[in-house]
Amino acid sequence: MKNSNNLFHSGERAIIKKTKEPVTIAKCQYVKHMKKFSYIVNENPSTFYFEEELQKPE
Repeated sequence: MKNSNNLFHSGERAIIKKTKEPVTIAKCQYVKHMKKFSYIVNENPSTFYFEEELQKPE
């Protein structure tokens, strides 16, 4: 999903802030009632993360 409002896109690398684990974004979805994006990562497809739980790699 390409949207100028989301921080990450499919295939992009990110880091989970809490664990410092590097991950690859598999899917991005806008959660309308929460007004924010959620992300599924290739490394753990049964869990989703919100944008504030991820960061760009340095």
